[in-house]
Amino acid sequence: MKKNLGRTDQMIRLVAGLVLLALVFVLEGNARWVGAIGAVLLGTAFMNFCPIYALLRLSTVKK
Repeated sequence: MKKNLGRTDQMIRLVAGLVLLALVFVLEGNARWVGAIGAVLLGTAFMNFCPIYALLRLSTVKK
């Protein structure tokens, strides 16, 4: 997997992922599963790779 996330994109995903993951503990009922999306954002931030970006041939890495 070739890195396709730049530093800014990675930080935005990290913060958004943490906020969404926190919703799992705040929300009740079925709405709390919205927070599970945060785990996906955290995973892509730590791997520096986004599969959707790869499919669309996008990259935010500065060359």
